[in-house]
Amino acid sequence: MTTVERLDPRDTATAAAWDAFVLACPQATFFHRAGWQRILREVFRHDTHYLLARHGDRITGVLPLAHVKSWLFGSALSSLPFAVYGGVAAADEASAQALEQAAMALAQRLRVPHLELRHRERRHPDWPEQDLYVTFRKALLPDEEANMLAIPRKQRAMVRKGIKNGLSSEIDHGVERFFALYADNVHRHGTPALPRRYFAELRREFGDDCEVLTVVAPDGRPLSSVLSFYFRDEVLPYYAGDDVAARDLAANDFKYWELMRRAVGRGLATFDYGRSKQGTGPYAFKKNWGFEPTPLHYEYRLYTRDSVPQNNPANAKYRVMIETWRRLPLSFANWLGPFVVRSLG
Repeated sequence: MTTVERLDPRDTATAAAWDAFVLACPQATFFHRAGWQRILREVFRHDTHYLLARHGDRITGVLPLAHVKSWLFGSALSSLPFAVYGGVAAADEASAQALEQAAMALAQRLRVPHLELRHRERRHPDWPEQDLYVTFRKALLPDEEANMLAIPRKQRAMVRKGIKNGLSSEIDHGVERFFALYADNVHRHGTPALPRRYFAELRREFGDDCEVLTVVAPDGRPLSSVLSFYFRDEVLPYYAGDDVAARDLAANDFKYWELMRRAVGRGLATFDYGRSKQGTGPYAFKKNWGFEPTPLHYEYRLYTRDSVPQNNPANAKYRVMIETWRRLPLSFANWLGPFVVRSLG
């Protein structure tokens, strides 16, 4: 028999077994790791429901869920807010179905308008889905120069320009330089910044599997920074920020080349460029690096909604809000941002 239970946040032994299953399950991702539960609860104050399936004493599936409650954007039960991947990871279909049935029952008990599962593969063709997002993944070659030559000519020229400009990369122990570049960057784009504490807690929770790489000019000035996750044999650059001078010095391209070069040195096999919205600048940037998009399947079970929510900057109704946010003083935006962004996920 397959049974479903909830992972107690204080149960370190079961959390370790959860992570062992995640590491071995092909469907699982970095975002299925048990450590996200603490971050979602302590940093964002979201109620979490980490469901696990068992056959006897053996874990056969996991489904991390968080209940996001927002007066501005409505509420939802999601797997998983602040994650590009999520949903069910299971060893067999019986476990997957048991977890989904438990999630749907939970959504109805919580009276949320919808349940959202962020799968990489389509599971429910009859469920509405969000078709806005794609992911970019590519195998790394074992030779550094071969990876350089695999970059299309135009972007390869930008990488070489960064090298010629004397840029270098450093691994940071803290998040200070990263956060300054990230917060300024998202402010220029009119979106609120996640709190500094969030990034510090990511480093604390995941240790060496969460790394900050910062590109500096010859005079030591930080130009560009990226916070990346490591999972199995993959590297996933996840949050990034650039100084206004980074573009002219080719610091952004150099940053991703340095991350790729270091990943090859560590013997990693996959570079996951992460999620982008179709038709945006980041989408075009990743395409120009020779990465091909793969659709993501964010599937929805609708209860009191008539359509899939569109809580993203591409929605025209947020245009005025974005323009207003750009005009806010940076210090005030950084103070106010965490109260807004915790509800976006």
